[in-house]
Amino acid sequence: MVIDPELEAIKARVKEMEEEAEKIKQMQSEVDKQMAGSAAGAATVPLTAEEKAEIDSRSVYVGNVDYGASAEELEAHFHGCGTINRVTILCNKADGHPKGFAYIEFGAKEFVETALGMNETLFRGRQIKVT
Repeated sequence: MVIDPELEAIKARVKEMEEEAEKIKQMQSEVDKQMAGSAAGAATVPLTAEEKAEIDSRSVYVGNVDYGASAEELEAHFHGCGTINRVTILCNKADGHPKGFAYIEFGAKEFVETALGMNETLFRGRQIKVT
């Protein structure tokens, strides 16, 4: 079989372009997160301990989250549990890569019980831990 150098060059270039597009997508996602965080942070007053405790009581921890998952995908997975105020996927500060877990804040405490029922369900082919 004869290898066509021109075809191989095209394949290599396509691969480079796909990798570059993925990097741009990740960078845009990071910028969007930073913009959302800075816009919210600039307009809000620091929360009191009571307010933080109230938010925590309406939140769940989600572990074993696929590293490629987005906040939107997690929100869609938990949408049947109730109103979701915020999905936070924690990332490594050094390299910006996801750590594999998230927090979901619901609109009411009652929704947390429903969300806890999602423990050990499959999300992106992985069994998640909800506590």
